[in-house]
Amino acid sequence: MNLNLPDKLYYSIGEVAKAFDVNASLIRYWEQEFPIIRPKKNKKGNRYFTPEDIKNLKMIYHLVKEKGYTLDGARVALTTNSKISETISMIDRLQFVKAELLKLKDSLVEKNET
Repeated sequence: MNLNLPDKLYYSIGEVAKAFDVNASLIRYWEQEFPIIRPKKNKKGNRYFTPEDIKNLKMIYHLVKEKGYTLDGARVALTTNSKISETISMIDRLQFVKAELLKLKDSLVEKNET
């Protein structure tokens, strides 16, 4: 999953929801359901997510949206399987390599056409 988030210390819930292409209400719901998501809140109650929260949201998104886990199943998987983070990281790297190879392929096709 490729998230278009700049390198920052904190992200607003709107930025996070847009990056994951989900509603902000789903992010708030996941925050209630999964204790590993702990955004900072200011006096007004606005949530600010850290890069660690984004990493945890990526794992939840992968399990629930991509793998089809139920919320209970995802919660159990997060507590029992310590390699989920490594798996997500590997998937991200492989997707990056695939994108780079596709760019290379397209540039080679363009050069051969001219």
